[in-house]
Amino acid sequence: MTEYIAPVRDLRFALCELDGFEALRALPAFAEATPELVEQVLDEAGRLAAREIAPFNRSGDEEGAHFENGVVRAAEGFADAYRRFVEGGWAGLDLEPEHGGQGLPRALATATGEMWNAANMAFALCPLLTHGAAELIGRHGNAEQKALYGEKLVSGEWTGTMCMTEPQAGSDVGAARTRARPENGHYRLSGTKIFITYGDHDMAENIVHLVLARTPGAPEGARGLSLFVVPKFLPDVDGRPGTRNDIRTVSIEHKLGVRASPTCTLAFGDGEGAIGTLIGEENRGIQAMFTMMNSARLAVGLQGVAIAERAYQQALAFARERRQGRRLTDGAPAVIIDHPDVRRMLMTMKAHVEAMRALALRVAIDIDLAAHHDDAETRARRQRRVDLLIPVVKAYCSDTGFAVASLGVQIHGGMGYIEETGAAQHLRDARIAMIYEGTNGIQALDLAGRKLLGDKGAAARAYLADVEVLEEQLGAAGLDAIRAPLARARETLARASDWLIETWAGAPGDAAAGASDYLRLFGLVASGAMMGESALAAARRLAEGGADDAFYHAKLATARFHAATILPGATALLDPIRAGSDGLDALD
Repeated sequence: MTEYIAPVRDLRFALCELDGFEALRALPAFAEATPELVEQVLDEAGRLAAREIAPFNRSGDEEGAHFENGVVRAAEGFADAYRRFVEGGWAGLDLEPEHGGQGLPRALATATGEMWNAANMAFALCPLLTHGAAELIGRHGNAEQKALYGEKLVSGEWTGTMCMTEPQAGSDVGAARTRARPENGHYRLSGTKIFITYGDHDMAENIVHLVLARTPGAPEGARGLSLFVVPKFLPDVDGRPGTRNDIRTVSIEHKLGVRASPTCTLAFGDGEGAIGTLIGEENRGIQAMFTMMNSARLAVGLQGVAIAERAYQQALAFARERRQGRRLTDGAPAVIIDHPDVRRMLMTMKAHVEAMRALALRVAIDIDLAAHHDDAETRARRQRRVDLLIPVVKAYCSDTGFAVASLGVQIHGGMGYIEETGAAQHLRDARIAMIYEGTNGIQALDLAGRKLLGDKGAAARAYLADVEVLEEQLGAAGLDAIRAPLARARETLARASDWLIETWAGAPGDAAAGASDYLRLFGLVASGAMMGESALAAARRLAEGGADDAFYHAKLATARFHAATILPGATALLDPIRAGSDGLDALD
């Protein structure tokens, strides 16, 4: 497997040189987030990712997590790498200083998150969920919960989980049966949760489970769920791990990918019941849990970006070395990067990576602006944009990340199908991101059936209006080769949006049948728009002149390739979106 090289320069470009970063820096909360600080943070994160986390990616996949006599142990090297991660203060990079975080922008933490996941996705899943748990308790927990668990989670000293899924309740969370009965100021929980990522391990001294359960007399469905903090060890009077709670690890799963990440089945309350404390109010648990779910959905989309970057790096290195055939131009012996079809695949991988990265970071910037801007209308507008694009980032980037990893295997040829090269691991690891945190079909229904219809298309139209402004800027800059395909894609998305809004009320089955293609169309337009911004930024830098011209030439060339070969696929999606459900229901 090729060594991972953190793409710090590309991350700095996508974060600092496109529109959005200056608006972020203008906020008092982020005044210290200068380009110099960003560069320092990215450099340090890149070193940690490449030197301390990436070396255990392949070995962790081969070894996997261990389950012995009811105890889960991490693969070799993981615990030491996690300790260095925590000591470096990376867990709370963007979390509130009042709880021990550093208070830096979410966008910067998102950029570092790409590096953790590209280096070792199985490792990165632990801090991903811990970050979400810390954010949830910081926002919804009471003073005691924040004191007991907040700082420990923010620092990463303790890790966190999200316990939603049950054997009979997967995506249908409202079918959960885990029970919570009140007792002397706390609750006793009993039930089984499955597919709990890092539900047990030996990398941290305590694990804080956030568990959805039903209290006596609760309504049926999701509206009857409450949320509880249920630690593996109950904190003692000094806040240290004390008595073992009534939680038992039943098993860990044998998985297609991310094998070093223990995915656990947990039994709560085999004895008297696991002790937990209520977060917020009874029957309001799903609302609080959405804080963690939305955070995780951005992070899962980012995993698609990260694995695509790792697969691209490996495919590029292999293509430069593998000798095969002869060049078409002069008949000389060739390395496979000389062949047009291999270059096509490599450019497709590169273009997708850069487009997805810019999109994910832009949504992270919008999250920061929605939380910290001093103008209420600006906050609301940015939050509407975030709500609209979160399902797009989650689903489009994870779908595309898997497709890019598949191209990586193809470039390796037969060697890609052999585990020793490592290309197959990227493909296997990428596959889960399309499933968890709400399958991509559910993300499509959320986008088309909730986000689009919820405001009759207002947020989508506002987004498309911004894309149209970008098209005018591209035209003024002489970048019509990018402007024209983007305009056609935007117009297609506008027509598809209108059709879905008109159709859903009378024929929801017909509208839902096109939802996944609609999300892909939205992803193509959104990523195409980000490549348009990249082209504008690169063209401005080239006009100024400088030592980094080769970098900006590459950005401009990649944006043109995306517009010429990837973005045109958007217009082909209109007919499938409007095809309705007749074809789906043709067979009994």
